[in-house]
Order: sequence, then structure tokens, then C-alpha cells
Amino acid sequence: MKRTASEDPAVSDPAPDPRPLAVPTKQVENDRFIVTEWRFAPGAHTGWHRHAFDYVVVPMTTGRLTLETASGTTPAELVTGNAYARQTGVEHDVINDNPHEFVFVEIEAKG
Repeated sequence: MKRTASEDPAVSDPAPDPRPLAVPTKQVENDRFIVTEWRFAPGAHTGWHRHAFDYVVVPMTTGRLTLETASGTTPAELVTGNAYARQTGVEHDVINDNPHEFVFVEIEAKG
């Protein structure tokens, strides 16, 4: 069981992340799909998460995102309209390193 600094003075809590969070707007959710628009201000990130479903990302902006994973950091060059797909289980934090807002639409397949 993970303990926090308030429970055990020998444990230090990590510093809060000063980066802004990306803003998700759920557009559709039904028994088959979840469609979410993600808007990233410059420097914003999603926060560490694990994908529970297979998903497709459709960039609405061209630019570079950084993917932080357990095995390191990887740049991703995305182009408006050029979709890509990933399978369930992907774990990462997605960061907008562009000097401009970055937007993509994520479509998750529930089954």
C-alpha cells in the first residue's frame, strides 16, 4: 500500500505538476463509442493515464506532441487529418510542446 507524507513523514509526496491540463470535451458516448475532443494549450498535458479501449486519434492541428511512457519520452509528429490507431492498454502522458494550441479528436471503441 502506497503511503503519503501526511501518513508517514519518511515519505515525501511528489511536487505538484505546474503544467496546465489538456481540456477534454466528450462529444458522443453510447454503447459502442466514446468520442472526445482534446484541446491542449501550449505546455498542457493529459496527465498519466491508461487506455481502457482500442482508440483512433484524428489530429485537427499539425504539430509535435511528446509522449511520456514508462520506457521514456518519444516525440510524435502529427498532421491535420492523418489518423492513427492504438490498442487497449497504452499508458502515457501526452504533452503539447508547440507554441500554439493543439487539438485532436479521440474515438474509443467500447467493444
